[in-house]
Amino acid sequence: MTDLKLKDLRYLVAVADTRHFGRAAAKCFISQPTLSAQLRKLEFYLGVQLIERRPRRVTLTPAGEEITQRARTMLESADAIVGLAQTRRDPLAGQLRLALLPTIGPYLLPLVALKIRKALPRLELMLYEYQTEPMLERLHNGDIDVGILALPVQVEGLATRALYQEPFVAALPAAHPLAARSQIRIEDLKGETLLLLEDGHCLREQALAVCSRSGVHEKQDFRATSIETLRQMVATGAGLTLLPALAVHGAYGAARGTAVRPFARPVPSRNIGAVWRKSSARATVIAAVCDQIARHSAPALDTDK
Repeated sequence: MTDLKLKDLRYLVAVADTRHFGRAAAKCFISQPTLSAQLRKLEFYLGVQLIERRPRRVTLTPAGEEITQRARTMLESADAIVGLAQTRRDPLAGQLRLALLPTIGPYLLPLVALKIRKALPRLELMLYEYQTEPMLERLHNGDIDVGILALPVQVEGLATRALYQEPFVAALPAAHPLAARSQIRIEDLKGETLLLLEDGHCLREQALAVCSRSGVHEKQDFRATSIETLRQMVATGAGLTLLPALAVHGAYGAARGTAVRPFARPVPSRNIGAVWRKSSARATVIAAVCDQIARHSAPALDTDK
């Protein structure tokens, strides 16, 4: 029987993910000297160098790369064992690591977080915010249990569930001529300047897809880092943008200097759903959380009330 310790493999994987001893130590909640010492012990035990240590740069050796891939599989299996045991004891208890897109989390969580806590009092939600690609990567690596993002995503080994369909609305400067209308059409945006998020945000690609045939042109010298930045730029008169409906729900709907107008049918929209590993032992609690999200996001998206 070997003396290989899972915690040492976690340290190795953390270094592989961060390429930095300090950030890896913080991720593992230990000091940097402790992490470095444990990894040296691991190298001594295995008899091979795993990490190439250079000033201001950390890389893995070929052996380190191969062993890290095996370590990820071992850690995922170990976490699955713990999760399975937790599920058998109480499937709706324990921690659940939930990640959301930056264009979803700030607007969805106020609607559902307290509802989930009330419905699932023994569940502790650990919340994270990632863009789509980093979220899927962390899901595969076992760093999170479930993600809330825009569907479809086609990734092997992952299960998905649709939660709600979210319409887009137009956010205009308050003095814009289109603000005088109760509804607008995509064709009305012809010749307008479109403000968008920076690369990496799926909302950027969604907005471009909606406006691709309308003759709108993107403002080339500007890329926003968040919806709130977009909102402020619209208020200055720099252009208009498309926002998901939950981002203009409640207090967000009356942002100073902007006017929000719905689109006439057919209304452009995006599909929001959950994604998790098919092998996850937390399927029961994931389904329960998804039920709450689907149920309590619906009233805010009801455009007929």
